[in-house]
Amino acid sequence: MKNSFLFLVASTIAGGLVAQDKEAEKPNVVIIYADDLGFGDVGAYGAKDLKTPNIDAISNQGIRFTNGYATSATCTPSRYSLLTGYYPWRNKNAQVLQGDAPLLIPTDKITLPKMMQKAGYKTGVVGKWHLGMGNGSVDWNQKVSPGPKEVGFDYSFVMAATNDRVPNVYVKDGFVDGLEKGDPLQVNYRMNFEGEPTGRKNPEQLKVMYSHGHDMSINNGVSRIGYQKGGEAAQWIDEEMADTFLNEAKQFIQRNINQPFFLYYALHQPHVPRIPHPRFAGTTGLGPRGDVIAEADWCIGELLKTLKKKGLMENTIIIFSSDNGPVLDDGYMDASKEKLGDHTPWGPFRGGKYSLYEAGTHVPFMIMWEGKIKPKVSDAIVSQVDILASLASLTNQKLPKTDSQNMLSVLLGESEIGRENVVLEGLFHKTAFRKGDWVLIPSYKGGKTPSWGVDVETGFLMETQLFNIRKDPNQRDNLATKYPDKVKAMKAEFEKVKKGSVQ
Repeated sequence: MKNSFLFLVASTIAGGLVAQDKEAEKPNVVIIYADDLGFGDVGAYGAKDLKTPNIDAISNQGIRFTNGYATSATCTPSRYSLLTGYYPWRNKNAQVLQGDAPLLIPTDKITLPKMMQKAGYKTGVVGKWHLGMGNGSVDWNQKVSPGPKEVGFDYSFVMAATNDRVPNVYVKDGFVDGLEKGDPLQVNYRMNFEGEPTGRKNPEQLKVMYSHGHDMSINNGVSRIGYQKGGEAAQWIDEEMADTFLNEAKQFIQRNINQPFFLYYALHQPHVPRIPHPRFAGTTGLGPRGDVIAEADWCIGELLKTLKKKGLMENTIIIFSSDNGPVLDDGYMDASKEKLGDHTPWGPFRGGKYSLYEAGTHVPFMIMWEGKIKPKVSDAIVSQVDILASLASLTNQKLPKTDSQNMLSVLLGESEIGRENVVLEGLFHKTAFRKGDWVLIPSYKGGKTPSWGVDVETGFLMETQLFNIRKDPNQRDNLATKYPDKVKAMKAEFEKVKKGSVQ
């Protein structure tokens, strides 16, 4: 009897150790997602007047993709694709959302965090959300649901939309963080609350002047899009936002150090308004835009230090990218153009945020896994939409059919065979198509600039455009009339992809 008992104990201990070993085999996954960071904003991609040593460290220790894409030239659609595995143009509501918009992601569909949960991971999102919350009629003084939890995140500490939109508060696990009961928060995107100051009527209260569109409610000396009243104790201070999100990300790691975790760390930089902490203000010589990029790079370095200090680097996959290309004046007079100097945020490409031209979606994209991925530069075509299927393969999860393709061998540096083609989205669900070295932009009616005055080429022209992106990355030589057969073949394949069935 005694021997049987000892055998049972030994078996139980051995089984526990085996279980722990299997848990240890699952690498943690951290996605660091910048906001409006251009291909040319990163040292590893050629930036000389702006230093990004910590982002460069990820590149130098991992794989730097020269043909990495966001799915859209704007933020909400790209984030939707990252978490769902679907191209954003398949969902007519996947446009840039207001701060009171309902949850965009269906709660009954598989998502990246849900898939990671099923694989045994603790999941967390920290930073910018901008995928909607609630059902379209939100009471910010109660629990806001559905939201990150309902799409698979065990923990969330986010801003509802963007730092230039109300509500200017953090939402922690569905509740406005720091909200006082005696000072309820009200939000309205149609009309102001009586007696509340706005940027338009009270410019003397502003520490940064708006250039267009951002002339409504004022918080922390900055006027935003939309109106809000109350919730004073909960409202954020822009200069402290980077530290706040960084500390939350570090604490999530600390809480989950003994189990596999998936962290989506969504930076708010360099999105407007660009209000860096005083530690970084004036440090780059490129104005607030350069300063907040330096701030973001520092945050990334601090996160890497945390992982290293906890002994997690060899068991953590780190993916870094940006939601879309760069923009200079995006609503505030912050000298982003005047202090640009020789810096080229768009790199060798044409366009930027909002644009169908290459710089709208051709973004920094890199991955490292210390001791597992050998440093290299890859020219394979990869898209953020593929992260879902690739991590599903890593964790042995089955998925329904989506637009996501399994690129795990490419992401691990074992293959150079990336996507055959990729669909790229600009404003208003207008799309372009890349296959191999060729990019097709169909003819579109419309002007070259958005109606709200952003100075960027959208690429929406009356004539069809065809470019060889390898020979002509700046897309100045339209070859559509020279190669009509190529245009015809690409149009046919483009239509086939768009009509392809997904569940």
